[in-house]
Formats: sequence, C-alpha cells, structure tokens
Amino acid sequence: LCFFCSSAYVPKTEAGHCKWAEVLKDLERIKTSKDIDVSLYTADADEDEECQELVMRCFFLETEVIIQECRIKNCSKTQDVWNIWKNGNESFEKNKLTSTKSEKCKECEEYEEKNFTEFVQNFVKVIQRDCK
Repeated sequence: LCFFCSSAYVPKTEAGHCKWAEVLKDLERIKTSKDIDVSLYTADADEDEECQELVMRCFFLETEVIIQECRIKNCSKTQDVWNIWKNGNESFEKNKLTSTKSEKCKECEEYEEKNFTEFVQNFVKVIQRDCK
C-alpha cells in the first residue's frame, strides 16, 4: 500500500489540459472565416448538464455540414474544420460515450438553425463548460 500516492494524482482539468483543447484552438481559427456561409443546428450553450454529451455530438455532426460546404467553396479554413471533426470523433470513440437519450435532451434537428458565427460561439461556450 502506498500512503502518499494519492497526492500525486492531478485531474486533467486541474492540470489545465482539456481533452477539447485542440478543438478550441481550431474553432478560434475558423470563427472569423468569411467564406463559410451556412446555417447550422445550434445547441444552446446552457443546455442541461446531463445533455452535455449529446450537445457535443450535435456540434461535431454539424461540422460535417461545414466540411461539405468547404469542399464546394474551397474554403481557406477547410483543414481546421476537418481537424475539429477528426478530434471530436476520436474523443468520442476513445471514450465510447454511451449516453442514452434523456427525455430532457433535444435531438440535433430540434435546435434552432443559426448562422456560422453564432454556431461557433455556442460551440466554444459548450466546450469551455465541459472543460471547467
């Protein structure tokens, strides 16, 4: 038995590293993009805590729409959007997130469609909330 071991444990968030840190960086890069003009289902940043994972999934699903839009228009930020999508999916697969749909939580399509700028702002808020 080790009596001092527990003091060495530092939760990830306290160490200042969030699993979404890379996604946040990429979101910062794309948020001012002028060549992405698309309406996206945008979850509310203050959605119920137990819906957090489903909200995150919705945001990552919608990044696929942005990727398609960028392919058509040859956006300058295509690589950044692709990185967001890839990092999000890897995180979900690694953690095998299996939240069952709660009655409280909305389906992605039930959220209001908002423009790209509002979508990114809410996405950032949701991630920051998850990283606290």
